[in-house]
Amino acid sequence: MSLTAVPAGLPTPTGGAPARPPAPAPAGLRATARIGAVADGRGSTALPLLAGEGPLALRRTRGGPGEAGVMLVGAMSAPLGGDHLRVEATAGPGARLVLRSAAATLALPGRHGEPARYDVRLRLGDGAAVRWLPEPLVSVRGSDLRVRTRAELAPTARLLLREEQVLGRTGEAPGLLRARLTVTRDGKPLLEQELACGPGAPGGWDGPAGLAGHRALGQLLVVDPEFAKAPPQAGMLGEFAALTPLAGPAVLVTALAPDALRLRELLDSACAAYGW
Repeated sequence: MSLTAVPAGLPTPTGGAPARPPAPAPAGLRATARIGAVADGRGSTALPLLAGEGPLALRRTRGGPGEAGVMLVGAMSAPLGGDHLRVEATAGPGARLVLRSAAATLALPGRHGEPARYDVRLRLGDGAAVRWLPEPLVSVRGSDLRVRTRAELAPTARLLLREEQVLGRTGEAPGLLRARLTVTRDGKPLLEQELACGPGAPGGWDGPAGLAGHRALGQLLVVDPEFAKAPPQAGMLGEFAALTPLAGPAVLVTALAPDALRLRELLDSACAAYGW
């Protein structure tokens, strides 16, 4: 007669083979912030859904006329390697919403070398208007962050989206940053782009055809049905900034700068020049 030894704490299945231990829980923090905005029928916007978790704390702020404001406040250091953070915002028909962050987001290395993820999803109903204006994302040395931003717009929705990335703190080499932006309008693709910078990114990202030594990069995406009638003309907005009309009622401003301060000045100048 043969005997099968089973480690303590594991049930003995019928058939003699020991049960497999449960799969380890995923490392890192999981947190989601959810925002829901609706037009209140009186020319203003209400926030029936405002729920944050972990490092993603949400605060109501004052917006523009008829606009609800939300501030994303970092309640702890994140994202670290292995973390997965999500921001999900929905603006119903006719709602107006501005989303900001209180401070820059620092992508930090984790203990086990795992990548971190930061996902943003924006949904805009007919006649909705959303401004997504976070502070810069700083890629810290040794970090590995994957950012995914998705915006889904109804045909008459308007969107102003700003993204700013800073590669390393002062005097510091950057971590690995991979960012993807996907925008659809009326269910059809409007913009799909991907960026990879830092150690491990495809070669040439820092060369003359890439960032050319700059350490701050950013963009403004403006989607407005009015552009179908009279889109802004393509052109340079400085030595390292350009405006490009897209194949749809949208324009994209891209800019490079030596630091975050100069980058913000370039993007703010574009907003002021075109009344965005």
